[in-house]
Amino acid sequence: MTPATSEPAATRNRVRVALGLDVLVVLVFAGVGRASHHESNPVLDALQTAWPFLVGAAIGWLVVRAVFGELPLRLRTGWPVWLCAVAGGMLLRQLTGRGTALPFIVVATIFLGVFLLGWRLVAELRSRKAHL
Repeated sequence: MTPATSEPAATRNRVRVALGLDVLVVLVFAGVGRASHHESNPVLDALQTAWPFLVGAAIGWLVVRAVFGELPLRLRTGWPVWLCAVAGGMLLRQLTGRGTALPFIVVATIFLGVFLLGWRLVAELRSRKAHL
């Protein structure tokens, strides 16, 4: 296979991994949070907590595509995903009668920021090291 034909496949794989990591971060955030409350149905409760943040993150992906003309695979394009995940998640929670207490907002902002941006930072550092 020539490099020209393998590039689209490599890009598709990077997009799948990036999207999967973003979804995983949100699911872990929701799962850890729900587990700390000792819910009777932790999986269902975690999904109920996660969906607004997943919608917000998806909006972030669309914003990055529209504004930057690329997908949020790098740290410099990851921040809108983080901000949209938090803001969109909180807005959707508010609209659906779910809680948005200040401690929850703080924890969500920090956790999602550290991990949605963190995996991108690690990927960039590994990529730079590989090119040295």
